[in-house]
Amino acid sequence: MGHGWEGVVLRLFRGRDFEFTVTGAEQVTDHYRRIHLTDGGMLAATGVHPTMWVRLWFDDAGKPHQRAFTLVDPDPAKGTFSMEFALHDGRAGDWARAAKPGDRIDATLQGTGFTVPDPLPSRLFAVGDPASLPAVNSLLDAMPEVPATLWFETQHASDAELPLRAGAAHHDVRRVPRQHGGAALVAEVRAALPGLLGDDRSDAFVWIACDTATTRTLTAYVRKELGLPKDRVNALGYWRPEKSGTR
Repeated sequence: MGHGWEGVVLRLFRGRDFEFTVTGAEQVTDHYRRIHLTDGGMLAATGVHPTMWVRLWFDDAGKPHQRAFTLVDPDPAKGTFSMEFALHDGRAGDWARAAKPGDRIDATLQGTGFTVPDPLPSRLFAVGDPASLPAVNSLLDAMPEVPATLWFETQHASDAELPLRAGAAHHDVRRVPRQHGGAALVAEVRAALPGLLGDDRSDAFVWIACDTATTRTLTAYVRKELGLPKDRVNALGYWRPEKSGTR
């Protein structure tokens, strides 16, 4: 399957194409599935960084359809990693439900990029949800000693069973049920973040990755109303409600 005009654009922006092979799968919860893959030589060629993601290509009635997913526990020496799917209706969810060893899928690496702040921040504030859980975990792994407050939006009762790597004493997890298209999450963050930041905000780092509209709203709030500089905020919308799984 070709990649259509999107593939052409990604190549123009120096996207690099690879083919992944499924080696296994785990049903983590009834709404969440982990797929294990070999990387087709990608990690040796590109290296690894926290929150690293790639675009997977799916067939949509004969047309190419791409969505982006974060690598879970990438191992460059072995050329392996996993991916985790918050299961919704759609091509990505259908593929993840049916994936079995030996299945192959095309991928393009383009657009990803994140550098851990140097020096490390003294405080980390993160906002995420099941779709960005792999990136949240990657971020926590990259800053294991940094005190972190995490607002985690949930949609299903089984989300309490998701493998969130925030069990240390210096991790404060605040689960927020999704209501009114993300408005409840916005309200929770707006109510708590100013007091947590205090007057001196120079040592804090804020990371936001949830649905596109919520991410945009919170990013504007943190930068314009709270006054955090651009280099202390990292934000990326991971999905749109009308197209489940969109990043």
